[in-house]
Amino acid sequence: MNASEYVIGGLAAVGATIITNPLDVIKTRIQLQGELAARGTYVVPYKGILHGMVTVIRNDGWMGLQKGLVPTMFFQFIVNGVRLGIYSSAVNLQWTKKKNGRESVGLSLFWGAAGGAVGAYFSSPFFLIKTQLQSRAPKQVAVGYQHDHTGMLSALRKIYGEGGISGLWRGSTASIARAAIGSGTQLATFGPVKAFLREQNLVVQPTLNSLCGGFVAGCFIALAMTPSDVVMTRLYNQGLDASGKGLLYKGWLDCFAKTVRTESIYGLYKGFFANYVRLVPHSALVLLFFDELMAFKKRLGIKY
Repeated sequence: MNASEYVIGGLAAVGATIITNPLDVIKTRIQLQGELAARGTYVVPYKGILHGMVTVIRNDGWMGLQKGLVPTMFFQFIVNGVRLGIYSSAVNLQWTKKKNGRESVGLSLFWGAAGGAVGAYFSSPFFLIKTQLQSRAPKQVAVGYQHDHTGMLSALRKIYGEGGISGLWRGSTASIARAAIGSGTQLATFGPVKAFLREQNLVVQPTLNSLCGGFVAGCFIALAMTPSDVVMTRLYNQGLDASGKGLLYKGWLDCFAKTVRTESIYGLYKGFFANYVRLVPHSALVLLFFDELMAFKKRLGIKY
């Protein structure tokens, strides 16, 4: 496996994250508002993407749109570095191709999901911290459980002090499911879409071809991943009792069941449009940056 592919994958994700993090903040808060409450029975401080951004700016200031940026960058570097590195290695070794030499959607899905699952597990503590930092807001617009962290280091010290290493990896099983679904869907659609656009002579310019492939992949991801994203956000943000157990949920299955029971299927798709608007450019930018950085590496003649 080529080590540079892991680094390039991480750098591509960091570049995309700086641009899309404000949408992640809005998505997180929309997913938490009205938690375990029937529709129409709770206050809605974030009524959509634009209204949510205005609300954040008015109450948190402009920097509120970049809450959780540092742990998000760490999370994205690890999860995308690992998943794109594993997937790229699988492609280079031709593990994603059928016997006839054509790309296999099933094999691409498998290696994309495997890479996403591994990356998600190792990056889980940073997703935990970024979720808790992004949800923190002034009382008048606060949603979900409010943690008193002042930054990433503050959160690390507190979470580790209260729960040790296992506390930092709380909810990691939910992160594996989310990343496996998202990564598998993205990578299984990105390559075939790019190939289709080239073969049909629709979009052949390399950079534009990668960009279009990324946009299409992002559409599929938003549909497939939003339910698991809602579950993960709520699991990671919930408060803990004196024994370290969640105040609302016992695990991802319990969170899923309680959300559907109290909020219907609609609850699992809270923040869908914010997630879609974030994922489409994020997916496109990550894969575009990855392709461009890989091409740059080849031009420099770097082999490792």
